[in-house]
Amino acid sequence: MPQIEFKTPGPGAWELEETHFARPVTRYISGIFAEPFARGFSSGTKRYGLLLDYFRFAFVNDFCYMKAMAVGAPDNAAGPPPKLIFMLLARLHPAMRKRLANGSDAISRKLWREDLRVWDEEYKPDSIARNRRFQDVDIRALGDADFLQYLADARSNVTEMIYRHHMFTIPCCFPVGHFVAEVQHWTGLSSGEVLGVLKGAAPVSRGAGHGPLERLQSALRSGGITAESVRGRDAQSVLNDLRSKAGIAGPLQEFLDEIGYRVVTGYDIGDKCALEMPEMLLRTMFGASGVSDRDADFAKRRDALRAKVPEASRGQFDELLEEARFIYRLRDERGIYNDTWATGLARRAVLEAGRRLVANGLLPDAELAIDASHDEIVGMLKGDQGPGVTELRRRQTWRTTRTVADAPPWLGMPPSGPPPAEWLPKKGRANARAVDAVISNIFHIPDKKPLANNNNASATHGSAMNGHVGESAREVRKSVTGLPVHPGICEGIARIVNGPEDFNRLQQGDVLITRNTSPSFNVVLPLLGAIVTDRGGQLSHAAIVAREYGIPAVVGTRDATALFPDGARIRVNGDKGEVDLLEQVEQRC
Repeated sequence: MPQIEFKTPGPGAWELEETHFARPVTRYISGIFAEPFARGFSSGTKRYGLLLDYFRFAFVNDFCYMKAMAVGAPDNAAGPPPKLIFMLLARLHPAMRKRLANGSDAISRKLWREDLRVWDEEYKPDSIARNRRFQDVDIRALGDADFLQYLADARSNVTEMIYRHHMFTIPCCFPVGHFVAEVQHWTGLSSGEVLGVLKGAAPVSRGAGHGPLERLQSALRSGGITAESVRGRDAQSVLNDLRSKAGIAGPLQEFLDEIGYRVVTGYDIGDKCALEMPEMLLRTMFGASGVSDRDADFAKRRDALRAKVPEASRGQFDELLEEARFIYRLRDERGIYNDTWATGLARRAVLEAGRRLVANGLLPDAELAIDASHDEIVGMLKGDQGPGVTELRRRQTWRTTRTVADAPPWLGMPPSGPPPAEWLPKKGRANARAVDAVISNIFHIPDKKPLANNNNASATHGSAMNGHVGESAREVRKSVTGLPVHPGICEGIARIVNGPEDFNRLQQGDVLITRNTSPSFNVVLPLLGAIVTDRGGQLSHAAIVAREYGIPAVVGTRDATALFPDGARIRVNGDKGEVDLLEQVEQRC
């Protein structure tokens, strides 16, 4: 394969976005993502008086790169100016002064409370209704003209849902970041030790279909249908049969309507919906039911953390904790009810377009449509030649066999962090610390600290052409370290999940090892014994759902997916942030 050149998409510092897009992005999503993101995100930063305006996105060889755009900064800036110049600008630059004035009362007015009311009363019910309307359309029955309109409307819906997701990014994160930053200032604790007290505050993170799943499991038990009774049968056939059984069909349909068309494995139409993974769905249905909505240990965790706060600050601690727990559920809700659902519905529409193109003799495989842009799909449906099968196969191979390990971590000038909050006028410091705490705990990956029992100080990176690192190329070492998210120790079978095709292999008690997760992957949580990720920090989606389910988790290991053999027996220590190899040969009970 010829050498691929990564050209800088513009002036300034561009960082590879590794936390949400672990692989090359489809042309469909890269063609719409940047604009609604910027529009939504900047509405929040403006409202909360932040000097970070938004992140600009560019797609280089289909990999996602981002650049922080600060108010008042030139386009070629790679970081803040020297301290004295920055302090003068913060006090004299009109746009910066206006932002800081907007944010001076964000905390005192608790703007997020109004934003959550707007979400609960306006946007959330409307997003659910909009996505339901798209979901309820029998797209196979549509004529050509009506289907083209549906395809255009589905694309517009994804665009709107990306905007809605990110217009609530700052409101949902700000109180949490404010709480973390202040408690760390008082106590010197790690963010993981602080965030443990938020467990139980985000019921939706236990699974968008948590309630329907429990009702379905109850119906299955009442009907005498067990995992053993369907073992060995084709999973799709089992689901089809259950759809016709009295007493089960209703709860099953409720469960599938709730989670079926959400993309489970990422944020792109190249990721699969739950309905496309029947084996995983069956194992989830017959697995553990998750966790109780009640958290009996909250008071104990709160009091233990509160005792470490200086007595004079405990009243403020109580108030900040209340606000963080109040808003916490919005972090995952805005994804589950907006774009992960809309993206899944867009995937369904694109696959239907692929089916029609196969019927018309223009494509040999409907899945190839996933790697065409919206305009290319529309053109082919209207009889245009399009990009051609060879080009679509090239894109498909690139997208499914390459990962962020194959792309430079940054392009252009070396990236730099934000200016210290102390450089800002006093009225803007708390706001800056809050958002800095959130961003660092979503994207931060810790520096590697080799353990004494490591066999090798380095490991093989990069993906093989089949999407997995081959066993012959894998340098197995005994341990990796990361950020400890939830305490506890789990020993289980490692399941390396590099893409949508791997999710069907998950079984009860497995340890999921993956690069990153999306809000909707909580569909598989009832199956898992523990979670390990390469990317993400203490406020990544994987960390949030691990806390809610109360299972051991280690995030930000950098390279666990490349180091542990699939099927190996491993130990996850959620207290210390360590993952240890026990046996390389799979042994199931």
